[in-house]
Amino acid sequence: MASQGPVIDDRVAWFLDYLSVDRGASRHTVSSYARDLSQAHGFFLSQGVRDWSQVDAIAVSRYQAWLGERVVASTAQRKMSALRSFLKFLKRERAGFDGDLPSTGGYKRPKRLPKALDRPSVESLLGAIDVAKPDGLRDRAMFETIYGCGLRVSECVGLNLGDWDPEGGVVRVLGKRSKTRVVPVPRGTALWIARYLSAARPQLVRRPTEALFLSNRGGRLCRQTVYDRLEMWAKAGGLGGKIGPHVLRHTYAVHLLKGGADLRSVQELLGHESIATTQVYTQLDLEEVRRKYLRAHPRG
Repeated sequence: MASQGPVIDDRVAWFLDYLSVDRGASRHTVSSYARDLSQAHGFFLSQGVRDWSQVDAIAVSRYQAWLGERVVASTAQRKMSALRSFLKFLKRERAGFDGDLPSTGGYKRPKRLPKALDRPSVESLLGAIDVAKPDGLRDRAMFETIYGCGLRVSECVGLNLGDWDPEGGVVRVLGKRSKTRVVPVPRGTALWIARYLSAARPQLVRRPTEALFLSNRGGRLCRQTVYDRLEMWAKAGGLGGKIGPHVLRHTYAVHLLKGGADLRSVQELLGHESIATTQVYTQLDLEEVRRKYLRAHPRG
């Protein structure tokens, strides 16, 4: 479409005045609507649509497709919402549009691969934790548990002493929608939990509590403390940037799948209701997959 200046006709100006005066919209909002509707009007003119009454489903579909090729999904959604609001106004005022109102949906944001650490980075992070103090030993056991069991931060801070079964080598986790699942605990993780329970927790406890991981005041840890402590140790380990507990959970899933675990098992371990949620972890490094394929294939 050729570049055009602002295209504002009388009905668009009327609608903008309505937004400003009747609806009390801010100048920023009115300006945003003006830009979006000017763009829409310019596009329709380029397609031979000379009046708002001629805007039909085909014209709208072409505009949607045009937007989808040029702007991100959230911006396209906003521009379509502006057009819909304007056409709805014209229809209500019987001002030259009587067609079906366009949908503002249809734009999907691209799925982002979960951020995951490689094994050396995990070791650098966990190895940077100073376990000489009770809270450091607690942190090591806690982050070993999040990574070793793939827990959400809320699941980890919600663990009670009775949820940890050292004999069975499992932990009982209360997940979303109060659903309980039993997760195997790796041997290395179990050793850190045992060390924390014997050497650190007795020094942190101030009053009777069933919480497994305790704060420095002796109560149950809060989520923000977990985020803050992990970020601190990540910096100490040379990882830099912000790393949240969810990164350790994602890393757990990716490492399991890379190690050969099947998708259904990982779904159960993570507590995902739908396997579609787990499938995002299968979008691993294609170059690595290609190398493994070439090594394994007889014609490789």
